[in-house]
Amino acid sequence: MPRRCQVTGKVPVRGNRYAIRGIAKKKKGIGLKITGIKKRRFNINITKKRFWLPKENRFISLKVTAHAMRIIDRLGIDTVVQQMRKRGESF
Repeated sequence: MPRRCQVTGKVPVRGNRYAIRGIAKKKKGIGLKITGIKKRRFNINITKKRFWLPKENRFISLKVTAHAMRIIDRLGIDTVVQQMRKRGESF
């Protein structure tokens, strides 16, 4: 299963890491120069968490981000599960 939030659908994104050398101009140098660029990955803050479904009288396990946990607190687990089932998400 990929690193993907089951509620929001967030996935890791790609970016760059810069290697910088030199002395800053404000310290009387010639300035900072980028000497290397490497690819990197911005991972999402994902956690496997169990939620209690009172209507079905059981626990469900979801891989969710911290943002998704705040959404669940605001809307309620029943509403979020109903939206996920409408999208065709399984858990």
